[in-house]
Amino acid sequence: MLVLERGWLSANNIVFVGRDQTAVVDTGYVTHSEQTLVLIDAALAGRPLDRILNTHLHSDHCGGNAALQARYPGVETRIPPGEAALVQSWDEDGLSFRTTGQACPRFRFDALLQPGHEVVLGDIPWEIHAAPGHDPHSVILFEPRSQTLISADALWENGFGVVFPELAGEPSFDEVAATLDLIEALDPKRVIPGHGAMFNDVVGALDSARSRLAVFAENPIKHAWHAVKVLVKFKLLEAQTMSVEEWQSWVRQTPYIDAIRARFFPASSLEDLSAEALAALEKVGAAFADAERIQNR
Repeated sequence: MLVLERGWLSANNIVFVGRDQTAVVDTGYVTHSEQTLVLIDAALAGRPLDRILNTHLHSDHCGGNAALQARYPGVETRIPPGEAALVQSWDEDGLSFRTTGQACPRFRFDALLQPGHEVVLGDIPWEIHAAPGHDPHSVILFEPRSQTLISADALWENGFGVVFPELAGEPSFDEVAATLDLIEALDPKRVIPGHGAMFNDVVGALDSARSRLAVFAENPIKHAWHAVKVLVKFKLLEAQTMSVEEWQSWVRQTPYIDAIRARFFPASSLEDLSAEALAALEKVGAAFADAERIQNR
């Protein structure tokens, strides 16, 4: 097993090379596809890629699927079952790509990652567990012998991913808590998160995640504000630099931001909310803006 720790625009890739089969868990964002191909080609050392697995279908976890399917035409792709019909019909709104202002080239899938079942990776069976919260259809993978967990965005060393169903008015903070309880019960000794380095202090990570969850559950507006900044920062990471006109056009064409505004910040206009998010990122040195351009830092 080789963990390819990626930048924050792309999820980590976990590559398995077994006696008879190779696999990768999660494939990064589309703008990093060339780098993904180079990294995975090097990790496979001349072997073909036999299997792609996606823990969930956010663009930063499945954006490299299409490029890998083109490079390795015989590769089998497995996804969680909840959004299979949306992938089959390629509903970019239902899959959240268009609504969040992100991109993901169309890919196919061949099989499902069914919770309660196992999948063999690197000649070893890994358990598949449902992990709703950040995404209602997400799964995590656990190998009990080494007590290794692939946690996707359910648990990072310092938190977890934005709880997207909450932003749409679907109460999900309890699901985040239940997934954290599941992870605690699995008792992993090593966690490979969707973003950031592997870590061994699982107790500390769970404590941090639960503290963060308590803050968000007590004040959902704080979570919504965090989500707006995450969406804005993601776009800046993708574009690196944009003209003010391009920026304003993207904001207007990203329904998710306006949906968050309408639900949590009804007194603000879309322009004011996006400008406040940009100013907050500027304040911490994560963005730059002047009269002509918006730039990632």
